[in-house]
Amino acid sequence: MTEGPRAALGWLASPRVRPLVPLVAVLVLGAVLNANGAFFLWQTQRAVLREIAVEGILACGMTVVIVAGGIDLAVGSVLALSAVCFAWLTLPHGWSGLAALLVVLGVGALAGAVSGALVAFARIQAFIVTLAMMVFARGVAKELSGGQKISNYVQAADGRFVNVPTPPLFGVLDGRVLGGELSVVTLIFAATVLVTWFVLRRLRIGRYLYAVGSSFEAARLSGVPVRATLVFAYLLSGLFAAVAGICQAAQETHGDPETGLGYELDAIAMVVLGGTSLAGGRGGVCLTLVGALTLGYLQKVLSLNAYSTELRLMLTGAILILAVLFQRRASRETS
Repeated sequence: MTEGPRAALGWLASPRVRPLVPLVAVLVLGAVLNANGAFFLWQTQRAVLREIAVEGILACGMTVVIVAGGIDLAVGSVLALSAVCFAWLTLPHGWSGLAALLVVLGVGALAGAVSGALVAFARIQAFIVTLAMMVFARGVAKELSGGQKISNYVQAADGRFVNVPTPPLFGVLDGRVLGGELSVVTLIFAATVLVTWFVLRRLRIGRYLYAVGSSFEAARLSGVPVRATLVFAYLLSGLFAAVAGICQAAQETHGDPETGLGYELDAIAMVVLGGTSLAGGRGGVCLTLVGALTLGYLQKVLSLNAYSTELRLMLTGAILILAVLFQRRASRETS
């Protein structure tokens, strides 16, 4: 290989540039297949940022868990449970939005803490624990809702069905700011990214998370509180899943026990597309943000060009594999 191509490959394979390559490729694809200029409109950019927000919030929590060497398959079901709880408390039972929000955040944190405790203290594999929590949380959501969507059309004491007012918090969370140019849920996603970055890069617990993900035993021998660290990772993931569930309920104006199906896979895909290692100990939320934008823009480009849902799923899966293979090969070239 000549010096020029070798230098170019080395630049592309650098840790700071490598995660951006799939995103740039998708943006170039969007510029080529721009649907008569629709791709370049601000409305399209705003829609992408809004559409990735809920799953992006899940991906922030997933990043923390994966950095710690774990996995959380329950986030989609915890999102559904949180959405149902939020709607159930505010609509049929008339709770204020703020009170319901605090309770639901507690529910999500509790679900995550239980998963973390089972992984850390019972030493059950994270895959098994979170798979069980995924089924359990979905079952609780269906039991609480009676298997139906909880909306503002509720049955009164005399048997009649009446419309109850939707709490103002629903409108706030589903609203826009800056003259309607930016969705509130996008700002919430940005806030979760900042919180996650601060936890991983500025707090001692962040160093513990990387240490545990790199080597559980070495971290333990070094005095790291590995069990508490794992519980914290899953608790934060559950808390973010509750935030995502509240946003989902506000956007849909109801609580659906079937919502969030497959969201855990999208969250993992965002983390992997960004280049965070599934083996743990490496990566960060900025990489996850890149992965979320990559997946969001890919879906938008395919949607603008009227590709079928089936083809979109196949192309997304193929591009995910290609992106991971590129990152792995680039890492080998520079090692």
